[in-house]
Amino acid sequence: MGDLLNLDPSVVAKARQLAARASEPVIALAKAHTTVAVERATLRLAGITGADTAHRAGDVPWVNRVVDTIRDHCGLEQGSVLPAFHALREHDLASLTELAEATAAGQIQYKVPTGRDAERAYKLARTAVGKGMRTVDRNRAQRDKLIAKFGDPAQRPWIYLIVATGDIDEDVVQAGNAARAGADIIAVIRSTGQSLLDYVPEGATHHGFAGTYATQENFRIMRAALDDVSKEVGRYIRLTNYASGLCMPEIAVLGGLQRLDMMLNDSMYGILFRDINPIRTFVDQRFSRQVHARAGIIINTGEDNYLTTADAVDAAHTVTVSQLLNEHFAHEAGLPDSLLGLGHAFEINPSIPDSFRLELAHALLARELFPDAPLKWMPPTKHMTGDVFNGHLLDGFFNLAGVLTGQSILLVGMMTEAVVTPFLSDRDLALANVRYVLNAAGSLREDFRPAPDGLIVKRAHQVLGEAVDLLDRIVADGLLNAIADGTFGLMKRPPTGGKGADGVIEKTDGYRNPASDLLEEGSA
Repeated sequence: MGDLLNLDPSVVAKARQLAARASEPVIALAKAHTTVAVERATLRLAGITGADTAHRAGDVPWVNRVVDTIRDHCGLEQGSVLPAFHALREHDLASLTELAEATAAGQIQYKVPTGRDAERAYKLARTAVGKGMRTVDRNRAQRDKLIAKFGDPAQRPWIYLIVATGDIDEDVVQAGNAARAGADIIAVIRSTGQSLLDYVPEGATHHGFAGTYATQENFRIMRAALDDVSKEVGRYIRLTNYASGLCMPEIAVLGGLQRLDMMLNDSMYGILFRDINPIRTFVDQRFSRQVHARAGIIINTGEDNYLTTADAVDAAHTVTVSQLLNEHFAHEAGLPDSLLGLGHAFEINPSIPDSFRLELAHALLARELFPDAPLKWMPPTKHMTGDVFNGHLLDGFFNLAGVLTGQSILLVGMMTEAVVTPFLSDRDLALANVRYVLNAAGSLREDFRPAPDGLIVKRAHQVLGEAVDLLDRIVADGLLNAIADGTFGLMKRPPTGGKGADGVIEKTDGYRNPASDLLEEGSA
């Protein structure tokens, strides 16, 4: 789009420098710790699957059984792979699943091997994890082949639509119809509360609440269905799910193993809106983003959520700050700009004078700060009143803002948003709204030139300046303290609190993890 806001390059550079300084202590903290979820994700890459279906409290994934037992027997300070693969050799077992079964039967006493035993265990583990990495690599190559074969959508923004029936088979039907009606990306929203489960359910599921459980089998089913519909509609349909919550690293791995294309992955969403321990989140986030980078998965960040709890005008600069932090965390984990789907939203109260101009200022600021990132533009939810006619009109303005400011991914807004779970007919009308605006506006952004001294340009400069001021304070006080003080989304989350804190483990000098090593090296 070019430089429409005339942003001062020195101010932009200062903002990025401050974001890097604010992020570095948290990155160092993440490197110094592991979590139960990182260890489980590593063993999933090494091939463990299935669950203990005989457990009286319900199915327990084998990976949870193994990691929990290792922690009980010898701790996780040196990781899970050395005890697991030493036991595999010691008991002459053929697979990690057999090891899990023997663990459940009480036949395994885990210990941390030393010397040559440790090297043998690590070598065996690296071979197994490498096999999982090669599956991820093949999926990335297959995605590229299918995009070349079926083609990408002809227009930008890509049209992103959510399905959320709770039943994977019903989701498949809705997803196929949505793609035929024009959707380019299908997001299977998760069952309510799954982000707070410290395990990943197994198998196909049919009983989710306001969403469908994220499982490896559900990923496989939906990806296969979308491959079929891609062939039918003549463009590659992308699949999205959520790598957030207590199992962020595991779900990232499963997404790589089943060729998901996008995954929700924000550095602070779980902390702020699910009260997950901050340190747990940052450790899990770094590992999961390394997996996304390897898999070629576009991440979607969650800045839009801040504006559902904080005022979209007063807190606009906190969105920019979070985008800059997310950018630095992503780059450090190996994600290029092309996989950086930073989030922002159309959430200003529509009764405010010039609200649309303010929305354009915020959206254009994000576009110019991150010109190579596939930005994800989120529809209005906070001010959807239940008046479906007003809501449909507001969604139209949202769609127009997306066209005018060159957004990359446009999440379809529903006129019944925040009122009921939208019906199929609601989704059809919403897609028609998007199609109309994209067709009617065409390349209107070529003609869009905000006045150099007008409200849009001045507002964008103001927000960027406020973002720099806030980053300055965060550098001085520390990002964890800023989160504890309610800087983002008005949510106060202290570093010692939150769910999953007991799943954080400080590494010792002898910590070994072949998944981390291979991700850092970029090899298999």
